[in-house]
Amino acid sequence: MNGFLMAVVGFFAAVIGSMGLGGGGILLLYISAFTDIPQLKAQGINLIFFLPIGAVSLFFHIKNRLVDKKAALLTVMTAVPTAVLGAFLASAVSQNLLRKGLAVFLFFLGARELIGSFKKKGGKRNKT
Repeated sequence: MNGFLMAVVGFFAAVIGSMGLGGGGILLLYISAFTDIPQLKAQGINLIFFLPIGAVSLFFHIKNRLVDKKAALLTVMTAVPTAVLGAFLASAVSQNLLRKGLAVFLFFLGARELIGSFKKKGGKRNKT
């Protein structure tokens, strides 16, 4: 049953992720909260999960000429060393600290998005 539930959660996370709504965050929350998988491994699973979705999205964006190549190059040049540093730091801290850090990060990110949606329309929710 656990494998079936993981497949269902993975499927819905993929659908949500392909719509650009952050399905990887949902997958990571599920793995972290409802399984015995260590946090570092859960984050690795989430990154591997993202690769095919990102590759397909990038293919279509390039095909439709929606990619600014200068910005993409700058992003890659800064993201790769930052990702390596982040992986090193994640392996150097405890699993408990990683879980708490993820929870705090997601809380503030969600709060920022929620508050921002009200500010866009002068106190009214943005319907788009």
